Amino acid sequence: MRLIRELAALIVVPAAFAQVQTLDPLTVSATRAPEPASQVPFTVELIQGDAFSDGSNLTVDDALRGSADFSLFRRNDSMTANPTSQGVSLRGLGPSGASRSLVLLDGVPLNDPFGGWVPWSLLPVDSIARAEIVPGGGASAWGNASLAGVIQLFSTQPAAGSGDAVVRLGDFDTRSAVFTEAFALGPGVLELRGQEFATDGTILIAPGERGPVDIDAASRHDSASARWRGSLGKSVAATVTLRSFDEWRDNGTAYQQNRTREVFGSLGLSGHADPDESWTATAYLQDQGASQTFSSVNAARTAETPASDQFAVPTTAVGVAGSSTWADPAGGTTTAGGDFRDIRGETREDFSYAKGDYTEQRFAGGRQTFAGLFAERSQPLGASVNLLAGVRLDRWEDSDGHLRNTSLPTGGLLLEDIYPTRTGTEFSPSAGVTWAASGELEFHLGGQRAFREPTLNELYRPFRVGSTITEANPDLSTEHADSGEVGATWTQGRLRVALEGFAARLEDPVDNVTLVQGPGTFPGFGTLAAGSVGQERLNLGRVDTEGAQLGATWRQSDAWSLELSVLDEEATVAAASVAPGLVGLTLPEVPRWNASLGLAWHPIKRAFLTARVRHTGPQFDDDLNQLPLAAATVVDASLRLILSSHAEVFLSVDNLANAEVETAHSAAGVFSIAPPRLASAGARADW
Repeated sequence: MRLIRELAALIVVPAAFAQVQTLDPLTVSATRAPEPASQVPFTVELIQGDAFSDGSNLTVDDALRGSADFSLFRRNDSMTANPTSQGVSLRGLGPSGASRSLVLLDGVPLNDPFGGWVPWSLLPVDSIARAEIVPGGGASAWGNASLAGVIQLFSTQPAAGSGDAVVRLGDFDTRSAVFTEAFALGPGVLELRGQEFATDGTILIAPGERGPVDIDAASRHDSASARWRGSLGKSVAATVTLRSFDEWRDNGTAYQQNRTREVFGSLGLSGHADPDESWTATAYLQDQGASQTFSSVNAARTAETPASDQFAVPTTAVGVAGSSTWADPAGGTTTAGGDFRDIRGETREDFSYAKGDYTEQRFAGGRQTFAGLFAERSQPLGASVNLLAGVRLDRWEDSDGHLRNTSLPTGGLLLEDIYPTRTGTEFSPSAGVTWAASGELEFHLGGQRAFREPTLNELYRPFRVGSTITEANPDLSTEHADSGEVGATWTQGRLRVALEGFAARLEDPVDNVTLVQGPGTFPGFGTLAAGSVGQERLNLGRVDTEGAQLGATWRQSDAWSLELSVLDEEATVAAASVAPGLVGLTLPEVPRWNASLGLAWHPIKRAFLTARVRHTGPQFDDDLNQLPLAAATVVDASLRLILSSHAEVFLSVDNLANAEVETAHSAAGVFSIAPPRLASAGARADW
């Protein structure tokens, strides 16, 4: 808190108070309908298109790191992180590969339907026009998976007859190419987009601990999409989207690899029933498959032994959603709607490796169905006060849960568990007020309750990472969070400062709880070597999170600006009947504070320079707080030169100071690290 006060003072004192009139931006992620940001009683962070299109970021998640709220489950970005660790963490409530945050692309869930993580590489960074981040569960109108917040990405909308091509080359043989073309087609525009990306990657293990078994974490992916947007009559707009995605990754050793394939289609409609009422409707279908291999590595890192081969994880998701918004003469608006989502998935895996081959096979999975209704009311309470209140009612069902183990040599059935159908009803209220105390000073106060049902992955899929074995748990309970925040925003000329305090109580959080440690032989885990760990997904009793957040933007002139984002938080286990020794410990993967400072400088007409310093405080990589990760500071910089009205070149350097960033710390004492310095250069042409 003292640090935040000092940083706020440093910004406020030298402010250049030229009077600049700024428009109140609209946000749609908090209420599922356009709402002035000043009337939303929860934090809403806006990341504009330049962060995605100026060549400074290789991936979409990298562009979002300008917010101290945002991070992936681990500290490395999606270019090298295993897909299952690419879950989003917001305000200490989301440190899980499964994500406790909902990520949307144009209103459609982007989270993996089986596991909850986010396939960031699916999206070319240049295809994003802007992003909205609502941390802390302030968008409970979205229901399941939005417990820790919502991130919504919005696609660019190129005009008919336009297009662009972007190519990039960089260290570690990193190369990418993106092509976009838009055509007039009937009463609308057809957009075609394709991307190819590949990198030889880097070794994920710290230099002093590497062995012959460690190799570069190479990856490659390609994606293609077609989107038609146009009108169907005078008052109805339509968007039809088709996309495909194929990704392959090395995960740091010769045996460990994974692949993900996806085909997706959606139809979106919107229109006006009358001048004061608008509506939207969306339907989508997602079909994907994944595979991944795991191994155990000896202490000297000279050899690896296959541990499991998840040769197929087929998953389908079907969803529909609709809403209507109408305004009344008093200035209030009401939004009401509903949504439905059905997910089916199964992990198919060979395991129990002995004498050069696998001896057992496991099929485990199930089905999840969610249906919800919601209503939101925005009501002016005078000239300067606005009330926003909402309710949501959800019904969920887990069905067809099963686990079948068979003998590979004989084909005989070794185990068959059929889990009973489970259902639940969730009520998620939210309310808050905003007060424009003056033309420069605004306050907001809000609170809400949200929920998250464990994913199919958490319920049914066991996995292994290095020397740590984690068992699934089909009896996991639903997570609930009660959270609130209070904040103030001060705007004076070109300076904007926002400060929020927040607190949350997370009940029954799912965590990987350490049950046994090797060496030894243990029921359910088998024989574990020294340094190996056996965990199970279990519900802790309660986690308490509290903290403060500072955001500041100072546009000193049209030539340069500063953006600061600081998050000071503490997430502590308050109750854990399944593991009393965890009470009082810090939640894994939650640093005490994060900070990001960005500079944008436009020294001459055709040149743009950006730089960003990100600092992450120390944190723990395990529930017992025995495996610390050191604090890390990373500096990124980029230069963009405009050659003509249709051509530009750019140069970017990630991790300019070549800092060693610890991303994981195993029980055997082995550290994994993020990539070292990576320089890349590229060019963009548009027409």
